[in-house]
Amino acid sequence: MDIETVFVPVDGSPQSVRAVEVAVAVADRHDGGVHALYLLDHEAESHTQEMMVATQMLAGDVPVRHSSAYGFTTATLAQHPGSVVLDASEDVDADFVVVPRQRPSALLGKAAGYVLQYAEQPVLSV
Repeated sequence: MDIETVFVPVDGSPQSVRAVEVAVAVADRHDGGVHALYLLDHEAESHTQEMMVATQMLAGDVPVRHSSAYGFTTATLAQHPGSVVLDASEDVDADFVVVPRQRPSALLGKAAGYVLQYAEQPVLSV
């Protein structure tokens, strides 16, 4: 399996840090890179930069790119946070997805369940 980009949605929780560690390990094993998507809600914006710095530090020599997106806003009531994650993973042409499933935040938990059900790429739940 050729894996150039491992995609990992994060929210700043310890569970998402673990998902980043696993994503980095997968990317490193396949000489790929990591793309971390910070899944925002209206209360979490202030932690975005901290999580991205932590992601970069965890990655070491593995190339890291990152972005952020709102998983839920009042303007997109009909949009599921999981579809935000899947759309972003397609935008970056991800080959593999790692999602935190062990007690993530409510927003990331909803997204992870959706990703496991509908992703076209292989998904690892940690």
